[in-house]
Amino acid sequence: MKIGFTCYPTHGGSGVIATELGKLLAERGHEIHFITYDMPFRLGGFKQNIFYHEVEVSRYSLFKYPPYDLTLASRMAQVAKLYELDLLHVHYAVPHAVSAFLAKQMVGDHLKVVTTLHGTDITVLGEDPTLHNIICFGMKQSDAVTAVSESLKKQTQELFRADQEIERIYNFVDQRTYHPRNVRYLRDNYVCPDEKLIIHISNFRAVKRPHDVIKVFDKIQKQIPARLLLVGQGPEWSSVHELVQSLHLHDKVNFLGRQDDVAQFMSIADLLVLPSAKESFGLVALEAMACGVPTVGANIGGIPEVVIHGETGYLAELGDVDNMANDAIKILKDDAMHQLFVQNGLHRVDQEFRADRIVDQYEALYKRVLGEK
Repeated sequence: MKIGFTCYPTHGGSGVIATELGKLLAERGHEIHFITYDMPFRLGGFKQNIFYHEVEVSRYSLFKYPPYDLTLASRMAQVAKLYELDLLHVHYAVPHAVSAFLAKQMVGDHLKVVTTLHGTDITVLGEDPTLHNIICFGMKQSDAVTAVSESLKKQTQELFRADQEIERIYNFVDQRTYHPRNVRYLRDNYVCPDEKLIIHISNFRAVKRPHDVIKVFDKIQKQIPARLLLVGQGPEWSSVHELVQSLHLHDKVNFLGRQDDVAQFMSIADLLVLPSAKESFGLVALEAMACGVPTVGANIGGIPEVVIHGETGYLAELGDVDNMANDAIKILKDDAMHQLFVQNGLHRVDQEFRADRIVDQYEALYKRVLGEK
């Protein structure tokens, strides 16, 4: 098959999954064309069967706001015609689903559109009255719609009163990248032998509740020797730094900024803290689990579909930093429990979220959309 992919090419989960899916499909012999405004950060370097087409937005002075959605639609149509694409797989509803619909109108009905919903395109933007109808239109005009969790699927159906079929296809991890690594030398840079290492990875937006991470860690370190790694960058970074200083934790917290190879940092950690207010799936918890790291987090959205409470980690109510800290201490103090959670997590990844299993589901969906047996 010849497939066009459009995603946001940044460090967010939707872009990560889209890029990794495209790479895995290319390994199976499919021809993949990424159509977006910048090179997806996980794509770099030459890849067999993968092409990148930049969307260059017009800077015509009449436009107060550059018309990215229209330019994207035009570029999609150009690439679809030139390379005879079979379908467009767009990740994130706006503006990608609507742009794909316009491209299909320009090219013809033989070009099919698959839209994957990742989270905030529904849970945040879908509640905006100025975008609600256009998101609904984009989904209805797609030949197939998928959601990355059962929770997101239900939220979408409730919010849009959608009667069309939405197929749940989970996110995944490539176990060639995400697996327990022997990187003791790296761990020694951050902790002493008797200390535990906690990690948090996010874009440091308010919805990720990074201040709760610091509050949880503060309670942990009062009970057991521990240090915290903060991976990522975002609007709350400065205020989080101030909170660390005010709690006199500056010598126990490391701010690492953005990191491309997060798997190696996952592998040196003992525990992931994920107290988010919204997580339609919780990709970082899955990546941690694949690296042999249990999660303590909030019982919201799609996280319970990834982290099984009492088996691969613990979940508490949103904002309940006391329970999160107590659960974290329980895991970190009990080596047998920690190892059981690690093994349960690795088994769960292999059974439910293995890359080849999920890619099979997408291939089957593409074939149904294209009318193939």
